[in-house]
Amino acid sequence: MSLYQLSTTTLEGTPVDLARYAGKVTLVVNVASACGFTPQYKGLERLHEELGPNGFAVLGFPSNEFGGQEPGTPAEIQTFCETSFGVTFPLFAKCQTKPGPGQSPVYAFLTQGGQVPNWNFCKYLVGKDGLVRAFYPSKVAPEDRGLHHAILEALAA
Repeated sequence: MSLYQLSTTTLEGTPVDLARYAGKVTLVVNVASACGFTPQYKGLERLHEELGPNGFAVLGFPSNEFGGQEPGTPAEIQTFCETSFGVTFPLFAKCQTKPGPGQSPVYAFLTQGGQVPNWNFCKYLVGKDGLVRAFYPSKVAPEDRGLHHAILEALAA
């Protein structure tokens, strides 16, 4: 099984196959608009722009599970991300990241290794093969040298 064998829904409600990212390195992040870590959107967008031409993409999955910090509608989330942080990376439908009956299939796959988000802006580095290479908690900023190095290593693999 691979992340890139799954399907999900865009923020606008359109079904999408994650196969479009096969052969790329992705950083899957559970995002929220009203969190202390929300300014990480800026760094995530910078990574997306800087490394996108090399086969990298940030994939944002809004979640309202942690402190109710993503209460907005899809249109409100999109507008906030674009106007406040210039986000151009793909955003998907609001989802449940925690294990349980309503957990998103994407997060059911990502959390198989035991690393489950405990707050907003947790990050999964996924290799070209669609397998999780590393997990980074919320406090690891997009500008973190270790994260950046790990992305570059995955791109070179």
